[in-house]
Amino acid sequence: MNGVHDMGGMDGFGPVVHEQNEPVFHAGWEGRVYAIASIAVGRGLINADEFRHAIERIPPARYLASSYYERWIAAVETLLVERRVVTRKELLAKEDGAIDPALIANAVATQGPAPIKVKTEKRPPRARFAKGARVRARNLNPSGHTRLPRYVRGKAGVIARDWGVFVFPDTNAHHAGTKPQHCYSVAFDARELWGKAANSREQVYLDLWEDYLEPIASSSKRQATRRQTERRSGGR
Repeated sequence: MNGVHDMGGMDGFGPVVHEQNEPVFHAGWEGRVYAIASIAVGRGLINADEFRHAIERIPPARYLASSYYERWIAAVETLLVERRVVTRKELLAKEDGAIDPALIANAVATQGPAPIKVKTEKRPPRARFAKGARVRARNLNPSGHTRLPRYVRGKAGVIARDWGVFVFPDTNAHHAGTKPQHCYSVAFDARELWGKAANSREQVYLDLWEDYLEPIASSSKRQATRRQTERRSGGR
């Protein structure tokens, strides 16, 4: 989805601040949020893709004003309420508005729905693209979850590596099937993405699922297609 979370290639947000000796967690509650989310995903109560989509659904102003784990707790609350593990009333009943870890851990262990099963394909899907193939990222603007960044849509690149078959996040996030398919590392020239002002020797590598890509015909194929079209039209 085209939300505020898709910030790749955007500017105007100031420099990236690197924290020296950064701890894993800045506060104890962050560790508890991490544990709750891990338990929920690990037990199949929610999946990682719908968790990401829940973060994407945070209103833009709140998203930008929130820290990393504040977004996590917002997503966890959203999903656990939607999955009826807890209610909004139970959340609001807490003085500090936080989820009781013991309550959630117990609910996840005893009340969660059956895990989402991933179908095992007898024959894994064949790869549509080979290493070195020229491809173009499709210009998609889905309203739901996607791992296709905006800044690469419509841009041409080259298949650098086939990582194998993975669950398709765009459907898995919405419980619309796992739709397993190949995921590729695709190399994009910096100038293709950012224009002539970019360094001509730099490239950006992105891991993109097959449904995000379309082939770019070689010049010989384009010429063959043009000749075929001319023959069909009688040379007119």
